[in-house]
Amino acid sequence: MNTDNVRAWVRLPSGKRLDLLNPTPFDWDDKDLAIGLARTYRWGGHSAWPLPLSVAQHSLTVLALRRNEEPTGLAPLAELRELLHDADEGLLGFDPLSVIKPFLGEGFHELAGRLQDVVFQRYGIQYWTPEEKEQHKRADRIAAASEALHVAGWSAEEVKQVLKIPFKPVKTDPLVAVYGGKPWEPWAPDLAAERFLKELQRIQKRL
Repeated sequence: MNTDNVRAWVRLPSGKRLDLLNPTPFDWDDKDLAIGLARTYRWGGHSAWPLPLSVAQHSLTVLALRRNEEPTGLAPLAELRELLHDADEGLLGFDPLSVIKPFLGEGFHELAGRLQDVVFQRYGIQYWTPEEKEQHKRADRIAAASEALHVAGWSAEEVKQVLKIPFKPVKTDPLVAVYGGKPWEPWAPDLAAERFLKELQRIQKRL
């Protein structure tokens, strides 16, 4: 497809323009990213709670799980990588259900990869080593299993047999120790954006 005359940019809350087909690391600001992630929902927006679960809250959960696994602490860049592991979804405004990902085509996967690349470039993040990737995926999948059970309404047996997640859900919401509130309750978009942005800025100050 010839995209020379196709408008592929979106206007962000800051007024900046993000060209989805040819993104650069300068096309958004941190608040744009936080808002985008807070308004992009996991599980297709389905939830057993009054609100759906945002990718921003999921990202903070994965970061908390990784921190809990490392008694000596994570390096700031490693924390940043965990926090921003799904940042491309916030820029795109779309977190596809895993069952439809194989049907989205190579073009979509190239677009998502291009967005993740510029996110990592902007924030100076190196991609995971194989060992680091395994640690990240474990935390990501534990978060998914826990969200399925506590947020989306799946049973523990369905998490194992239908979703094929090989890790058990955790009972304790790791974010409650940080923010309080009801365990596993999805946050409102403005609160999710605020908390994500504060964490992003906190980590950046440590670099």
